[in-house]
Amino acid sequence: MASRARRRSAAVRLVTLSSDVGAAYAAQMKAVLLRELPPERVVDLAHDLRAHDVAEAAFVVRAMAERFPAGTVHLVVVDPGVGGHRAPLGVACADGSFAVGPDNGVLVPLVRALGGGTAYRLDPRRVSATPRVGTTFDGRDLFAPAAARLALGVPLDRLGRRSRLSRPATTGPRRLPHGAVGRVVHADRFGNLVTNVPTAWLPERPGALLVRIGGRQRRLPRAANYEAGAARRPVVLGSSFGTLEIAVPRGRADDRLGVTAGAPVAFAWGPTAAARRRKG
Repeated sequence: MASRARRRSAAVRLVTLSSDVGAAYAAQMKAVLLRELPPERVVDLAHDLRAHDVAEAAFVVRAMAERFPAGTVHLVVVDPGVGGHRAPLGVACADGSFAVGPDNGVLVPLVRALGGGTAYRLDPRRVSATPRVGTTFDGRDLFAPAAARLALGVPLDRLGRRSRLSRPATTGPRRLPHGAVGRVVHADRFGNLVTNVPTAWLPERPGALLVRIGGRQRRLPRAANYEAGAARRPVVLGSSFGTLEIAVPRGRADDRLGVTAGAPVAFAWGPTAAARRRKG
């Protein structure tokens, strides 16, 4: 009996759950999943994503979810437009995984990381026989039931009709001869400011960098790690996301610099940084 139960569990896809709704609302989504799925197949990633910040959530969710096994169902609920014109989507990704959530850009980086995919607009009448309660909690009433059905092997084309995944109107980082411009895409719980500028763009020995952020230009040292930086002084280092990060060792860069996710940032290094330093 036990081995049969284990085989049944192994045949069910993993479901990851990410949101900005906090523990109480997340528990309601999880209850829907656990009515259908073995508990060990449901994995909470985060429910403290910044409220309504679709761009930051998209960056963080991609980094968390893309490392899961192929075939996982990724349920993402950061949905400030719930009940409005944005479409509810399920996306069949090239690696066999699925992404489920609102068509507001939050799924796009993850879908790209998983090789692209084919989107379907979810039809509530096909997803669940239980009527939705109001229009403000598709995470519980539509997305969670859809994720559960996908985890159990129901084909996505039975849950809706072909659609298109919208592309968010955001610009990526831009590389310059001796620098780069981008933006802060994530302010973590320690106050570190993670940017979208790839660490690999830095020369091997860049020295100190000129950084324009929060309306001011600062000369910041490059640090190999948090310990290498001077306490309470801002530094630039390579983040665990593979992009440049501004941190204050044993302090908070977001408070010190007065910025958070979404802020533009510019880096200059090498001859450009030296020239600007002389002018300053």
